[in-house]
Amino acid sequence: MQQKPLKFDYQSTTPCSGRVLEAMQPYWNEIWGNPSNLQNRFGIHASAAISLARDNLAQCLHVSPERIIFTSGATEANNLALIGHARVRAIEEGRPGHVITMSTEHHAVLDPLKQLKNEGFRITELNPGSDGILSLKELEDAFEHDTFLVSIMLANNEIGVIQPLQKISILCQDRGILLHSDAAQAFGNLPINLDTLGIDLLTISSHKIYGPKGIGALVNRGNVPLQPLIWGGGQEKGMRAGTLPVPLVIGFSKASEIAIKDLDQNNKRLSFLRNKLWNELSNQVSDLRINGCLKNRLPHNLNFTIGGIIGSRLHKFLKPLIVCSSSSACSNGSPSHVLMAIGRNPKEAESSLRLSLGRETTINDIEKAVTVIAKVVRELRS
Repeated sequence: MQQKPLKFDYQSTTPCSGRVLEAMQPYWNEIWGNPSNLQNRFGIHASAAISLARDNLAQCLHVSPERIIFTSGATEANNLALIGHARVRAIEEGRPGHVITMSTEHHAVLDPLKQLKNEGFRITELNPGSDGILSLKELEDAFEHDTFLVSIMLANNEIGVIQPLQKISILCQDRGILLHSDAAQAFGNLPINLDTLGIDLLTISSHKIYGPKGIGALVNRGNVPLQPLIWGGGQEKGMRAGTLPVPLVIGFSKASEIAIKDLDQNNKRLSFLRNKLWNELSNQVSDLRINGCLKNRLPHNLNFTIGGIIGSRLHKFLKPLIVCSSSSACSNGSPSHVLMAIGRNPKEAESSLRLSLGRETTINDIEKAVTVIAKVVRELRS
């Protein structure tokens, strides 16, 4: 057994970059003022640091700084976008309306929509095709007279497939419907321009791009009306009360800057390594099936089902050898709802692996992973 397991779970989270840690360091105990308090020097310095970080993040997203609402992470940002806007619309219209999403969304989208359903909203969950991609025809057929919001993630957190958001946004715009996208997995890994994609509300997260945990943002491109979920001191233009965590904001901004600057170079390297991993696994292990479209996929994602084995035994044997997943990090051990939605049965979903690569992944790691997985599968099948 190896002393340290191979790391192939970078879609769950990422280690904080050394450059990010360095940028954050002064704001823990040197520049420790409250950015909401402009009555003293420390607070003014902290507030200025927040402003610079917001400007920097805005440049990464090609939006104006005032469009960024800092949150505790992607989950809160999704809740603010979905519940916050839906409640405003219900007040304006005098009744709850209709929202469209996909069954393969993260639970940070599906669960807030369940809450909206409890409040009287109608929710339609569209299944993708076997490739994980949404059919535009099915979306068109799902529109109703009072549909006011569509929420489709740009890139899936489990199978990594990239949805045709630009085409989806055109269908929405033609009907005056807003588009929200959970881009926690896409931001920093794909080029994102909200105007080009036609996204009205965008969710992003720090800890997926080698930044600190506990910080994310909702980007409100068109000044979409929102009802706050947290009330208090009126921070973030009244949209999200609470003292901003200055070090985390600084870290998020720095991580975003690094990710965008190195995006093309990282994607080429990760695509090469991912394809090498898949090709060598396919050569050494029979009965492998890719989950989702291989072409339109995040460069660091590989998700596949292994036939002829018991999934629980597969993960038991791999656990000390490789850090990886069979589904979302937030699924609590249940069969992946994403894999079930693209046609896998519970047994197949359990015998699937999500291998996600990162900046630290090397060719040597790829070769070791292929050897380990092939050996375990052979032993289980025998």
